[in-house]
Amino acid sequence: MLASTILDLPSSTSEGKIAKVVHKLLLDHSIDRTFYVQDDLREVGLTSLDMASLVLSVEAEFDLMIPEREITPANFRSVSTITKLVTALLNSKTHAVSA
Repeated sequence: MLASTILDLPSSTSEGKIAKVVHKLLLDHSIDRTFYVQDDLREVGLTSLDMASLVLSVEAEFDLMIPEREITPANFRSVSTITKLVTALLNSKTHAVSA
């Protein structure tokens, strides 16, 4: 069962896309469990190395570069915190392009 289904999120939303990336990383470790947008991803089963993969996967999924200063445990604690970061970065990218 896909995480986005568990979370009841459409895979077209930012949260849904991020949940799908997290679920794939968990499946790579044969972990198939329910998790929610506020769950701590380390408690769900992601390792430090997975967090590095998560950063790269999120960058690829949203076609953006996450500044090094934003790659913090607080920003990558949960699907919810990652969504806030991605939304802020996409908004600043949009404003930079239209300026």
